Amino acid sequence: MSRAKTLAGKKKYLLVPVLLAALVIVLRMTVLAPPLVQVATVQRHDLTAQVYGNGTVEAKVMVGVSSKITGRIVALYADQGDLVRRGQLLARLENDDLLHQQRQSEAGVGRSAATLAVEEANLGKAKANLVLAEKNARRFKSLAERNLVSKLEAEQNETTWQVAREEVARSQAAMNGARMEQNAGRAGLGFARSKVADTLIYAPQDGIIITRDLERGATVSPGASIFSLADPRVVWVKANVDESLLKGIAVGREAIIALRSAPGEQLPGRVARLGRQSDRVTEELEVDVAFTRPLKEFRLGEQADVYIVTGTKSGALAVPSGALARHDGKPGIWLVRERKLSFLPVTTGIVDRRNLTEIVSGIKGGERVAWGAPAEMAKFKPGLKVRVAK
Repeated sequence: MSRAKTLAGKKKYLLVPVLLAALVIVLRMTVLAPPLVQVATVQRHDLTAQVYGNGTVEAKVMVGVSSKITGRIVALYADQGDLVRRGQLLARLENDDLLHQQRQSEAGVGRSAATLAVEEANLGKAKANLVLAEKNARRFKSLAERNLVSKLEAEQNETTWQVAREEVARSQAAMNGARMEQNAGRAGLGFARSKVADTLIYAPQDGIIITRDLERGATVSPGASIFSLADPRVVWVKANVDESLLKGIAVGREAIIALRSAPGEQLPGRVARLGRQSDRVTEELEVDVAFTRPLKEFRLGEQADVYIVTGTKSGALAVPSGALARHDGKPGIWLVRERKLSFLPVTTGIVDRRNLTEIVSGIKGGERVAWGAPAEMAKFKPGLKVRVAK
C-alpha cells in the first residue's frame, strides 16, 4: 500500500513540469506569439487616379412651355415622356372670341380698301378738273387782255382754277387718310391673327417632355408652365466634389458615371463645366460631368456617382494603400525581412480606386510589405518579429 502511494506521488511531481512546458508552448503560440501580418509584394501596375463626386442627373437646357395669353385649354397633343420636334403642336386654347375679332378686323381692312379706292378715284377726277380749269383760266386771261371777253369772265375762270387746286389737295389728303386707315386696319388684323395664333402652343425646340403640368379644361395664364421640356443631348450629372480633391480636375477630363438605376454599369463621360463658387457649409464645388453618348432613357434628379480621371501611370510600382504608414513623422512602408520588420521611408504618387498607391521613390520592386488593421500597424516597430499570414 505504501509502495502504491509512493508511485502516485512521483507521477504527480512529474506531471507538473509537463503542464508548465505545455503552458509555455501555448503562451508562445498565443499571447507571446509574434503578431500575424498580411504581406504584399511591391509590383508594377497600370494606375488611374480618380476623384469621386456624388450628384444628380440634370438637364442643361430646361424649357417651360407656356402661353402668351390667358385662355382655357381645349386640347393637348403631347404627354410626359414624348419626344417632340421644334414647331410641333403641343396644345390648343379656346379661340372663338379671338376668331370673331379677326373676322371683324378683316372686314375693317376690306372697308378701308374700298374707301381708299373711292378717294383715289376722287383724286383722279380732281386732277382732271384742275387741268381743264387751268386751261380755261389761261385762255380767258389771254382773251381779256385783247378785250375779246370781259374781265369778269377771266376772273371767274381764275377762281375756278384756284378751287380745282384746293380740290386736288383735299382729295390727296383724303386719300392719305384712307391709306393710313388701311394701314391701321392691317395692323389690327395682324394683331388679331397674332392673338389667334397664340392659342396654338408649339414646341420651341427639339426635346423630351419631362412633365405635363396642366390638363384639358384648365385655365392657363401668361407664363404658367403647361409642359416642361428638356434637351436630351445636354443631360449631365451635377456632381459635388470636395475642395481638397479639386487638384487636377479641369474641363475635358475623362470621367466614369455610375447611375443608381444601373448598378455595376459604367458610362463614359467628360467634365463639361466647373463651378466658380463652393458651398460654404459642405466645402464642395459643383462639377458638371456630361455623358459622352447621350442617354436614351434618363430620369432627372436620379442619384449618380462620378469618378473623374485626374492622372494615369503605366507600369508604376505600387503597394496596397493600407500598407502605407508613418514612423517618426515620416511616411513609408514596413518591409518584412527574415520575419522582422524594418521601416522604409518612401514618396507616394497617385492613388488608384483599386486601393493601390504609387511609390515614386524609395523601392525598386519585389520587396515584401507588411500591412494589417490600423490598430495593429500602430504597434509596428523596427526589428519586431512577425508571422506571415498564408
